[in-house]
Amino acid sequence: MKIGITADHAGYKQKEKLKLFLEKSDYHFTDFGAFSHDPDDDYSDIIIPLAEAISKGEIDKGIAICGSGVGVSIAANKFPGVRAALITETYSAHQGVEHDHMNLICVGGRVLGLSLITEIIDTFLKAEFVNDEPRFKRRLDKVIAIENKNFKKH
Repeated sequence: MKIGITADHAGYKQKEKLKLFLEKSDYHFTDFGAFSHDPDDDYSDIIIPLAEAISKGEIDKGIAICGSGVGVSIAANKFPGVRAALITETYSAHQGVEHDHMNLICVGGRVLGLSLITEIIDTFLKAEFVNDEPRFKRRLDKVIAIENKNFKKH
C-alpha cells in the first residue's frame, strides 16, 4: 500500500509525531509536506501534491492534517478520484473505507490529540473496501458517475 501524508502549519506538529508512529508501525509513506512550520502557508496549497498523487493512482491512501481537518477535506474533494472525509473517531475511519472506498482521511491537528489521531489513522490504514458487497459497489459506482459527469479526467 502506498501511503501519503501532508499537513499545513496548523497540523505540522501532529504530522511530525504521526510520522514516528507510522515508522514504528512499519508503514511506509511519502511525506508531501509541509517540511517546516510556516505560519503563512495555506491548507489549499498544501493538499494539492497529495490529492494529485491520489488522483493519478500514485498513492493508495492519504492522510491530511490541518487545524480542523475541514479545509483539507474540502480542497481534496476537488480532485477526480479523491474521496476525502473529515474523521474524528474510529468507526468512520474504517466504515468510510469499507463502505465508501474513502482514500484520504482528514483530521484536525488542533482538535484531536495525538493518541486519538494515531488510533484513527491505524484503523483507516487497516481497513479495506468491501468490494464483494453489491450495495457498496453500486453506491460507489453512482459516486463515480457523478464525478465523471462533473470533473474532467486527467
